[in-house]
Amino acid sequence: MSSVAIDKYSPQQWLQLIRNHWGGIEIRNHWRKDACLLEDKTRSKKPNIVASLAMLRNCYLHFYEQQKKYKSLPALTEAVAADTKLSYAMLTGNL
Repeated sequence: MSSVAIDKYSPQQWLQLIRNHWGGIEIRNHWRKDACLLEDKTRSKKPNIVASLAMLRNCYLHFYEQQKKYKSLPALTEAVAADTKLSYAMLTGNL
């Protein structure tokens, strides 16, 4: 679905646009959640717990995108684990 007129692009251009869109989502979200935040290793079968953990991971990715100091998600994760003040800054929006 798109608000763009169907004849604006050729079928090949539409295909490329769709692939770029979903490829970006995969790299920006799914891969980082799995590779860096180990989302696929969640063992709980309780939907509320799984949903809450997913929400926390999304918030964490948002915090990562907002900050400028740490160049990688693992670097931020290590810093947060080592410094309780940094954890508090994230929770209060002062990161």
